[in-house]
Amino acid sequence: MSKDNPPADHVFVDDNKTGNPIEENIKSGATWLRCLFILVSCVLFSVALFAGSVIVVLGFFYVLFTGEVNIQIRAAGQSVATYIYDIGRYMTFNSDEKPFPLGGEWPSGSSEGK
Repeated sequence: MSKDNPPADHVFVDDNKTGNPIEENIKSGATWLRCLFILVSCVLFSVALFAGSVIVVLGFFYVLFTGEVNIQIRAAGQSVATYIYDIGRYMTFNSDEKPFPLGGEWPSGSSEGK
C-alpha cells in the first residue's frame, strides 16, 4: 500500500462523531438539499436534451439546404452540450458546482475553456 492509500487497519477514526454514520447522513440537511437540486437538474436535463435535439435538426437542415454550417447554430449546440455535460457532472457527484440556474452561469458557445 502507498502512503496515500493506507491499509484499512490504519484508517483514522474520528471519535468526535456520535451515533451511526448512516443515520447522520440521512438526517443531513445538505444531503436532502442536494437531492432536491438533483431532481430539479433532472428536469433541466430533459429540457436541455430536447433543446439540443431541436438544434441538431435545425443544424442538419441548414447544412442540407445551404451546404455550409451556421455559426450561431453551432455555438448554440456547443452551449447546450456543455450545459448537459455540467448537469451530468453535478448529478453524478463529479462536481459540486451547481449548473445554471441553480448556481452557475450559462456556458458559453465557444468550444475553448472546457
